[in-house]
Amino acid sequence: GAEPLAAFATVRHEIPMLSLDNVFSEDELRAFDRRVRERLGDEASVDYCCEPKLDGVAVSLLYEHGVLVRAATRGDGTTGEDITANVRTIASVALRLPVVAPPQRLEVRGEVYMPHQGFEAMNRRAAERGEKTFVNPRNAAAGSLRQLDARITATRPLEFCAYGLGVLTGGAAPGTQSGTLAWLRELGVRTSGESGVACGVEECLAYYARMQQRRASLRYDIDGIVFKVDSVALQ
Repeated sequence: GAEPLAAFATVRHEIPMLSLDNVFSEDELRAFDRRVRERLGDEASVDYCCEPKLDGVAVSLLYEHGVLVRAATRGDGTTGEDITANVRTIASVALRLPVVAPPQRLEVRGEVYMPHQGFEAMNRRAAERGEKTFVNPRNAAAGSLRQLDARITATRPLEFCAYGLGVLTGGAAPGTQSGTLAWLRELGVRTSGESGVACGVEECLAYYARMQQRRASLRYDIDGIVFKVDSVALQ
């Protein structure tokens, strides 16, 4: 019910939101695994956390004592835009973590996206009204998050899915990426139900093949698979 913003304020990320490296072939993935093991002292095999890369917009959610106090876009990785009013309208974002003793400060990083069903229904309604339709769900999600009037964002079928942490004080996360995702779920934060752990590059390739087969039936767009060394200490 508030008046629309005149402009977005700038947010400087306390920990940079870095981009991901890409590989486009099995050979390149094997080369990545080989570099990891060599740099770690030629480990026999490394456990990787595997997650689908949702095709949306990367955002940072900052909770203080369990209450959402700020949401920001990734921007250039160092500075982003304050989109708190818009993100507060997304039903899958917890405004207050449903736990007794939340961390003092917790920065959750994840993706805001638009599922196929919601995207198609939104475009259908726009076409019926003679309005411009969106080209794809990612553009629709990005445009929805950058509305200066949060009341418009509230009408858009956006969802949120977390993939990691930034700042954390007054609490301790597990020592693995997979464990961190499970911990976030316990805190009431949505994460991907498709994530898993692969032991070595062969299991990574098997995970990729399974997701490739299921990709067309997923309820949202993905633009790849993310493999992260599961152990935070090894990272």
